[in-house]
Order: sequence, then structure tokens, then C-alpha cells
Amino acid sequence: MKAGAYEYEEEGEKGGANKKPNGLPIWGNEKSMNLNPLILTNIQSSQYFKVNLYQLKTYHEVIDEIYYNVTHLEPWEKGSRKTSGQTGMCGGVRGVGAGGIVSTAFCILYKLYTLRLTRKQVTGLLNHSDSPYIRGLGFMYIRYTQPPADLWDWFEPYLDDEEEIDVRAGGGQTITIGQVVRHMLTKLDWYSTLFPRIPVPIQKDLDNKLGERASSRPALSAAAPAKTERYAGRGEAEPPAKEGSRVYEGENREYNSRERGEAEAAAMTGSTGTIMTDMLKTEVTETLLIS
Repeated sequence: MKAGAYEYEEEGEKGGANKKPNGLPIWGNEKSMNLNPLILTNIQSSQYFKVNLYQLKTYHEVIDEIYYNVTHLEPWEKGSRKTSGQTGMCGGVRGVGAGGIVSTAFCILYKLYTLRLTRKQVTGLLNHSDSPYIRGLGFMYIRYTQPPADLWDWFEPYLDDEEEIDVRAGGGQTITIGQVVRHMLTKLDWYSTLFPRIPVPIQKDLDNKLGERASSRPALSAAAPAKTERYAGRGEAEPPAKEGSRVYEGENREYNSRERGEAEAAAMTGSTGTIMTDMLKTEVTETLLIS
């Protein structure tokens, strides 16, 4: 661990509690970052990761790379994914080309992992003002590496964040940061891959907290709370709480290795539209709940 990793810091920014250690734990498989084996193999074999990203040695250099080159948050570049003849989540692992072209975003995500980011650095990603993709990769980093029990503390301050981001390769699926965060708290699927499974008791707790938060928002809105600083250094004011905030009903699913493989294979063959479909269904549900 690098010197200073266990220093304590006072964080006045969104997403960070006071007096938490600056060093972050790594949850799950430390070698793979909990990434799908096919995606990880393609990352480690790509010239972009081995040559271009290898030359970047600092956190700030990687942030600049995100700013200039990341345009979506899918694991594969548009039109490059080949799934014929593959079976399960590990289909085609030995043939790197079979996976298609792994995205710039996921290559940089793994590069960030090799830097072993501190709490202060991750918070800096979440609150960055230059690009929503810098923020998006910060949330991806947390979802893949942090203990499920810590996800609420990280994500809750951003549930109503209205900054927009187009997450789809090739464009055409613009959603808000708040919707991205809600999806990460309630769903396993992310285009043609899966997030690490959240244990059922923790998932139930997350769902309960989302429901309680939604039911309390109208009361907060009626109280007309004073505006607060949105992000340290961003110079933006946080909007008042909205009446009838969303209730995002998550699904509690347990995946063993076989089930994860089946889900991954199904996702590879045409699930790129399921995320937006889920969100549209959620919007209808919320409207009914509010009315």
C-alpha cells in the first residue's frame, strides 16, 4: 500500500462521510476486478491497454484520457461484438478476437483499478465537472470494486442527479446520472455483461431504503429546503427535492456460475435495449405510485 493510503480526511463533498480512511478495500476477486473473464482477457490483450494506457502513470493523466476519448459506457465498441458459436459467460475467452473490440471505457476502468484509487480520488471522479463520463467511470469503479454494504453510502447522494450521459455505444440512449446510479443499485445487467451480485439481504435493504427515500421526498419538497452547494469546486447549486421522486423496484436475484453464464450469453445476443426498457417500465410504475 502506498504511503498515506491510510490517512484520514475530512470530506465536505457529496458522497463522502467525515473521517473515513483514505485507503479503499477491494471486494471480491482482486485479480479480475470482478470483470467478466472475456472482457478482462480482451482488455489485457488490447494494444490500447498495453501501449497507450501503459504510458499513463498518474491519476490526472487517466482523467484526461477519459475526457478526450470516452464516449459511452458499454463494454464493447458498436458493431464489434461476435457471439456466434460461443456458450456461457466464458465463451470465446481464448480467442480474443471473438470478443470483439473491448471499449475504451472498460480499458480505462481497469487502468484505474491498477492505480488502486484512494477514497479522495474516487470522490474526485464522482464530482468532476468536466465530463459525465469521468463521473460515470467513477460509479462503475465503485460498483465493481467496493463492498455491497457500502454502495448505499456512495450512491445515495446522487440518486436525483440530473446531469445527462449517453451510455450507449454509437449514441442514442441519454439518461441521467441518477438513473445510472439507481440501475447499479437494483440491477445486475449492464449491456452485454453483469455487475457483481449483491447478496440478497443487502439487496433487500437497498430496495427498502429506496422506497423509504421516495416516500419521504414529497414531504421534503413541501418544506422548501434551502439550496446547498452541489459539488465542491463545481459551482452549481443543488435543485430542491422533487415531489414524487422515483421508486425504483429492484430485483433480488442470486446467480451461481451456471446462471451467470446463461444470463451473460443472453445479454450478448441482444440485450442492449433492456436497460432503457427497464427504465421506461419503472417510469410507468412511478407515475401510478405517485398518482
